[in-house]
Amino acid sequence: MSQEERPAPLRSPALDALAADGVRHGYFTRQGGVSSGLYGGLNVGLGSRDERAAVLENRARVAAHMGVAPERLCTPHQIHSPRAVTVTAPWAERPEADAVVTDRPGLALGVLAADCGPVLFADAKAGVIGAAHAGWKGALDGVLEATIEAMVDLGADPARIVAVLGPSISQANYEVGPEFVARFVSTEPENERWFSPSARPGHSLFDLNGYTVDRLGRAGVRASQLGRCTYADESLFFSYRRTTHRAEPDYGRQISAIVLEDI
Repeated sequence: MSQEERPAPLRSPALDALAADGVRHGYFTRQGGVSSGLYGGLNVGLGSRDERAAVLENRARVAAHMGVAPERLCTPHQIHSPRAVTVTAPWAERPEADAVVTDRPGLALGVLAADCGPVLFADAKAGVIGAAHAGWKGALDGVLEATIEAMVDLGADPARIVAVLGPSISQANYEVGPEFVARFVSTEPENERWFSPSARPGHSLFDLNGYTVDRLGRAGVRASQLGRCTYADESLFFSYRRTTHRAEPDYGRQISAIVLEDI
């Protein structure tokens, strides 16, 4: 495989600082895969209508980059829930959940996204990592806090946890209706600050990234974000909303992954 054909994930300086402790991570883009057409590149979505052989090859490339066998790349069947599960061994059937945590070296945890927020977590001292898929519903319903709680159950300390939000849709490209705003504000009036008026009357632009990082910070972890928009950069990212606006029949998914290496 040439250098151009290999995945080249984005990285977080905050998580890179934990590399000496055996924490390896990557926010994979659509570059370095074998899928074509709408799925062009590194589509890892088993739920997409892409050719299964291509998806499996793409996932194998991600696993290789993370230093694990393909069956040790653990991604849940995501359902926009607040459910977090603990992984102790490769699973035969993916559980329905939107976050995964482990303290076992050699298990790569991954979440898929195509506008929703992928968050990677690590407490290097405790040897505990996590990954969460945080769309608006999961974030509102508590998937981030559930991930942290599951990590604490394995010995992590929130004050030591580094949590980094990867590429997701930016506020400039996330227009929502009044019922969406009402749902957030009725839950917590202060949530109104995450919305600004859009050009369309009665609609708003939602800052999912700011909301996510704020919830992480309020949960007591060291939170940051990459600040990359999936909608705006078609060369690097799949986007559900971009696909919807174009009335395309399907879309690919990128993956964000983290692993504890044996050191």
